[in-house]
Amino acid sequence: MKNIKLTIEYDGTNYFGWQKQNNALGIQEVIEKAIGKITNEEVELIGSSRTDTGVHASGFVANFKTNSNIPSDRFKDAINSKLPSDIVILRSEEVKEEFHARYNSLGKTYVYTILNRREAKAIGRNYMYHFKQQLNLEDMSRACEYFIGTHDFESFKNKGSSVKTSVRTITELNVSKNGDIIEVKVTADGFLYNMVRIIVGTLLEVGTGKIKPEAIMDILQSKDRTKAGKSAPALGLCLKQVYYN
Repeated sequence: MKNIKLTIEYDGTNYFGWQKQNNALGIQEVIEKAIGKITNEEVELIGSSRTDTGVHASGFVANFKTNSNIPSDRFKDAINSKLPSDIVILRSEEVKEEFHARYNSLGKTYVYTILNRREAKAIGRNYMYHFKQQLNLEDMSRACEYFIGTHDFESFKNKGSSVKTSVRTITELNVSKNGDIIEVKVTADGFLYNMVRIIVGTLLEVGTGKIKPEAIMDILQSKDRTKAGKSAPALGLCLKQVYYN
């Protein structure tokens, strides 16, 4: 039996996140059905994380086990032939039998994209959050510094998932601007439910002067979700990369 690792790109606009569900269409289900059509097997596709409804990915990782004789690198084209145009397998490769896309992950990088101008955008509007108010990037960058390191991120977690601990380590968090486009890039060993979107929502409140940059440490120490900002909308979020040994 082969263990096949897939690197996947998808537009999450029309899906209720990655996870397979009973009453809604998830990306996992779509890919599993595509694999089933080419292998005549019922496979379980293990994802590296559970992206939310409307969240996108350009480097999602998943794996499945199969008895198929299809060459490992050819799975990519075979599966793509059965997928809709908003889901694409970028790479397929055979990995060790014990490889697990979720449990073996060492960390992930997300990028959140913001359109910061009065006018909306027609092209690319499904991949960025339109935020009209002027933002102070200097204050947002200062606030980023307080997130770096190992902290209890209970204040930056929405209800909806059970985890053993809310302690995570952020190794990178920065804000950059190119014209009207602002990107928030964050890398950590793991993320809590809606954690990135809440961090972005909090940084936006820093950028508009509602929260002082130095207040981030107090918010972290409070372990109180109501102290942090609102969750930024899902459409601006994209999973860029998952890290493994």
